[in-house]
Amino acid sequence: MKTKFLTAGLIAALMVPGAALAQTRGEVRESRQDVREEQRELREAQRYGDRDDVREERRDVRKARQELREDRRDWRQESRYQNYRAPFRYQQFRVGSTLRSNYYSPAYRPSYDSRWGVPRAGRNLTYVRHYNDLLLVNERNGRVVKVYRNHFNWRR
Repeated sequence: MKTKFLTAGLIAALMVPGAALAQTRGEVRESRQDVREEQRELREAQRYGDRDDVREERRDVRKARQELREDRRDWRQESRYQNYRAPFRYQQFRVGSTLRSNYYSPAYRPSYDSRWGVPRAGRNLTYVRHYNDLLLVNERNGRVVKVYRNHFNWRR
């Protein structure tokens, strides 16, 4: 009987980080949607409402933007974006440098996220994380095409 409770507790503890991640991404998406909705309501109030309606809608837009900033900050502070260390020492790469294949193995290729503010990798190109740097690398020959320094060292 004890082992069943221990097993259930262990499973629940392991599932919490995944649920928190999904919740945070969803919160950011919902906050963006709320900002758009509040801005739409503000435009309607500016067209058809009186001064008090406009003031109230501006306040709502401000609150929605603040909530979006807080949700983005929470998303950025997730543990997977902090204290990332590769098993080799830091080296500052430049455009044109050639990487060994172990530097751009699948373990160091983060899945693309539009919130990074970088364009999608093109054909035969991939993003590679090296400590806090984000490198755009040609998969065929390992050459660095673009370097984003301190890309994962996000301001708080």
